[in-house]
Amino acid sequence: MIRFQPFQRASFRRTSILLKRASLDHPHFKFQRSYSQEKIKVKPQSRYTFFKVGIAIGLAGSVLYYTNDRARHIVLTGERVGVVSVAVVRCFLLYKNTLGTKFNTEDERQKALKETHKSAAEVTLKALEHNGGIYIKLGQHITALTYLLPKEWTDTMLPLQDKCPRSSMEDIEKLFESDLGVSMHDLFSEFNPSPVGVASLAQVHLARLRETGEEVAVKVQHPSLQEFVPLDVYLTKSVFNLMYKFFPDYPLTWLGEEMQSSIYVELDFTCEAENARKTAEYFKNHQKRTALKVPDVISAQPRILIMESCPGARLDNLEYMKEHNISTSDVSSCLSHIFNDMIFTPGVGLHCDPHGGNLAIRSIPKSSSGHNFEIILYDHGLYRDIPMQMKRDYSRFWLAVLDNDVANMRKYADKFAGIKGEQKFQIFAAAITGRAPEKALSYDISSARSEDEISSMQHRLHSEEGILEDLMTILSSMPRIVLLILKTNDLTRNLDEGLSNPLGSERTFLILANYCAKSVYDENNETIGKQYSRYSLFGLFNHVNNWISYQRRLSTLFIYDFIMAIRNVRQRFLL
Repeated sequence: MIRFQPFQRASFRRTSILLKRASLDHPHFKFQRSYSQEKIKVKPQSRYTFFKVGIAIGLAGSVLYYTNDRARHIVLTGERVGVVSVAVVRCFLLYKNTLGTKFNTEDERQKALKETHKSAAEVTLKALEHNGGIYIKLGQHITALTYLLPKEWTDTMLPLQDKCPRSSMEDIEKLFESDLGVSMHDLFSEFNPSPVGVASLAQVHLARLRETGEEVAVKVQHPSLQEFVPLDVYLTKSVFNLMYKFFPDYPLTWLGEEMQSSIYVELDFTCEAENARKTAEYFKNHQKRTALKVPDVISAQPRILIMESCPGARLDNLEYMKEHNISTSDVSSCLSHIFNDMIFTPGVGLHCDPHGGNLAIRSIPKSSSGHNFEIILYDHGLYRDIPMQMKRDYSRFWLAVLDNDVANMRKYADKFAGIKGEQKFQIFAAAITGRAPEKALSYDISSARSEDEISSMQHRLHSEEGILEDLMTILSSMPRIVLLILKTNDLTRNLDEGLSNPLGSERTFLILANYCAKSVYDENNETIGKQYSRYSLFGLFNHVNNWISYQRRLSTLFIYDFIMAIRNVRQRFLL
């Protein structure tokens, strides 16, 4: 290892001699104890001396940066902190100026706010792109908060969905050697240097195993993350806490808390491998209703994951489905079964990031499952286990929605999400159903939501007094797992709408209702079992009554589903 300390000492010694000589030779450098207030005049010789000192310091700093990891880390840390600090100050000043200005009309105020939102979002975007890593992930979270943040913010962050920094092959090779103790050449006979996907935390390459010749997908964590994740998490939480102090009506501290609780789990690929294995094991027995494919895990290390290669088309690629004669209504049905199974079935974990990039579809010969396609689910890094009682209260809430039973909707919204107050209840009902409050409280599953309804919801959120503040309060106070359920609902709803499902949203809602009915049926049986002995006549009577109620619910849903299917198929042929 090259050591640069002698060079540094020589440089500073020479600088010291030059300064000393200058102080002896030049009369203006003879400092007296009386500390004269005379203005010091620096002659060209002194300027030349300072110039050489600057050159020496610059050279020493450059050498340290490129040869000393500690020095490099300090410099980069200062840079990251500086980027965040400058962006925060600029955003605060933008909002302070706008909110502190008096406008003649409300229209002028709204126009000024829109311009401020846009300017602040652009400042933030540049900071997130510069720092990369989990900041990119934060920006991607912002794009999903369309029900909460102004359009200027969510639209400005959209480039971050496809603009993640890519790690170099040199860094990846070093990662293999440091984490596995072997070179990539020892493991793979082929390795495509161009990644098939780059995300905020990792990138995926296609390769071929040297030992078996199998084509695999290799997920590699960005090596730079390990160095700065603790700092970045701390900075993110600090920014949200600071925002709360200045804008207490708009608490976003839960975003920082959620990131802190999830990021370290997502960065451990052995956790992802375990989630993938559990999910594959459960769904292999439910192929007829889900058609789900989870890539097999070949090997897993904290920062390197080798999986079966399972390429596919995006779920919104309607041309691919048409070309391969894949029914979009079947795909929609399978998606509903996949995520409702995860939410309502005991012992099944919930995949918490089902956006379009983590799902794909591929055509296969018609199998024993009855489908000519597979839905591929990637990225199993973030899962949550929903508590059993929450599953059951959530089920009862949805059945109350189906029955237009507003009293029970209020009761179970309070039980599983802690929602109190009329306006907060209406906001929550709208958020969880994806419908306007008046539609949510008199739910008609035969009517799909329109673009006008979505626009109206967003406009009311940011224009009607108190609504945004109440929504912020709801999100900051409800259990974190409920937030993830809301996020999953929203993402799967958008996926379903992207499929242009000919059977409409009614069918997906009825699939949800079937899972809810089963959850309530199981809870009632459990309660009866605790109240009565196994051979009690009263217990038997209650079990039978519960079973009849459950079958009645299933029959109603089946008939409703059958009628709607006939109606929609007839409309399809008439077009």
